[in-house]
Amino acid sequence: MPTPSPDSLLHHLLDRAKALGATDADARVVFSTSISVDVRLGKLEGLEQSESAGLALRCFFGQRHASVSGTDLSAGALDQLAERCVAMARLAPEDRWAHLTPADELARDWPDLGADGAPVPVADLERVAMATEDAARAVAGVTNSNGAGASYSATRYVVGASNGFFGGRETSGAGFSVSVVAGENGQMERDDAACGVRDWADIRDPGTVGREAGERAVARLGARKIDTQRAHVVFERRLAASLIGPLIDAIRGSSIARGVSFMKGKAGEQVLPRGLSLIDDPLRVRGLASRAFDGEGRPVARTAIVDDGTLSGWLHNNASARQLGERPNGFAGFGFGDPPGIGTSNLYLTPGGLSPEALLREAGTGLLVTDMFGPSLNSNTGDYSVGVSGFWFEGGERAYPVNEVTVAGSLPDMLARIVPASDLIFEYGTNVPTLLVPDVSLAGR
Repeated sequence: MPTPSPDSLLHHLLDRAKALGATDADARVVFSTSISVDVRLGKLEGLEQSESAGLALRCFFGQRHASVSGTDLSAGALDQLAERCVAMARLAPEDRWAHLTPADELARDWPDLGADGAPVPVADLERVAMATEDAARAVAGVTNSNGAGASYSATRYVVGASNGFFGGRETSGAGFSVSVVAGENGQMERDDAACGVRDWADIRDPGTVGREAGERAVARLGARKIDTQRAHVVFERRLAASLIGPLIDAIRGSSIARGVSFMKGKAGEQVLPRGLSLIDDPLRVRGLASRAFDGEGRPVARTAIVDDGTLSGWLHNNASARQLGERPNGFAGFGFGDPPGIGTSNLYLTPGGLSPEALLREAGTGLLVTDMFGPSLNSNTGDYSVGVSGFWFEGGERAYPVNEVTVAGSLPDMLARIVPASDLIFEYGTNVPTLLVPDVSLAGR
């Protein structure tokens, strides 16, 4: 029996929910396929291919609502799903903030965001994974491998609601990664490298990526401890987004409404240095996180979340906007099995004018962070700490590797003083260039 179309599944769920007495309802269906290959020490270790489908339904009885999800697409299972959701909604507590988007505020037309990548043959995935690991293991000083992998995935996501909205999006992704170990005098260090793209045709050279992983691991050998002190800290590009993520969490309308945000009261104030902007661009053609509408069917647009250093306002879905007496602004997330959350799409911080090398020279002496673990953040105060390792630099040049260091301070204060490098590359959903944070507390020996 052929799989029902997403539209027919959604219409079935919504019609059944309304027939059972729901005042409103919205539903989502997701079809996904993925394939991955894992290799280690030059041998194929694993091959996994999967296809899945899922449905989620939310039913309203006035201001009461409930959500359920399932994977059975048969008509009988859809009826049972709707019956269960309606029964749960009747018993749910009232939520005066929850509602669907009014029909006259829905997205109606959206642009073509570019074709997704074609499926990747297993042989190509295995070839690239092997080549990446071979290049990493060929680096002098690399003594072992944790393995390499390559994968491809494609997802079709369709949303429908009783307010008349029906829309879908299709995404694909492909990539590969490798992790290797370097050893010397009984000491071992690990590092990795990866590449992720929307279309396999755009992948980086696997030999280059493999060598990066091997060279990074070897460079970490002989790590020292440093004294507790204050110093300039530079966060390598592949880690710099970790400073921006907490800022996004703090300016979600839901966080502000709950009063658990170190950014409360900061709308309209300077939170980054002048000249810097934090941009969300959902309509970028072939962007990894592009979307033509948000998770509640509202239009989306390129938005300067922080404009010339000034925080423009909060990120809203329907519920948080109503709580704060503001308007929704297209940041509802694509939740599954729960009410839509709040999230960004293609997010990036505008770059500076200095290369990472020039930024190190500008800083002179300090810590270059190339790995981090165990970040801790007080969401109310912004007090921040994270364990790191990397390289001490002097005279603008790497001097020696270091480990067992903790970077600590007030995250709002750190963000207000960041200096970005020029190396912005659009390779993730959130893209941030190398960042210098002057005069930060370091806890060492």
